[in-house]
Amino acid sequence: MKMMTTLLATGLLMSGLVSAADENTHLYEVKVINITKGLSFTPLLAATHTGGVAFFSTGQPARGVLADLAEGGDTAPLEAWLLDQPAKVMATTTTMGLLGPGESTLFMIEGSDVFNRLSMAGMLLPTNDTFVAINSMVLPTKSKGRYAHAFDAGSEENDELCINIPGPTCGGEPFSEGQAEGYVYFGNGIHGNGDLSADEYDWNNPVARILVVRMD
Repeated sequence: MKMMTTLLATGLLMSGLVSAADENTHLYEVKVINITKGLSFTPLLAATHTGGVAFFSTGQPARGVLADLAEGGDTAPLEAWLLDQPAKVMATTTTMGLLGPGESTLFMIEGSDVFNRLSMAGMLLPTNDTFVAINSMVLPTKSKGRYAHAFDAGSEENDELCINIPGPTCGGEPFSEGQAEGYVYFGNGIHGNGDLSADEYDWNNPVARILVVRMD
């Protein structure tokens, strides 16, 4: 619980936009709506980038920086990995606070004709290592709506035990040892095998609605 509290107090606060010089820069407004019945999203990390960057690939092992986000809601390692690629990444930003069922959040981010992709990810609570994401979405010339799915990072066993799940519902530790699948796949819900009720916390994909509007 202490680690999760520290993350929410420091590493998951709103970051400033980190921009690369580009004469064809555009400003985008992004709205995210949590459409689940009982899940919350940790603060969301978003980035604009070229087509040469992806947060993850389904069927492939999750990077350690993505596993940190999926298991503990820590966006800092993934953001650092992104910002270490200035030729491919234009801007990053992180929302504040938890996003509960039916709630929405807005953020602004810069893109361009070159940095024309948007990716975003945040942990789902309460889960062991599931995250909501859009992965390398092409930015619109005017506006675009789409749904975002939940993905399992495959980096932690889905034991559904509160001792291994951080956040206000469970208050457990964000990282645990145990056999996991070893690759990223579409999240398949809560099964009620541990401390979590499937009636209350299960979901069907998609889990979020995204609307992106170019402001200029």
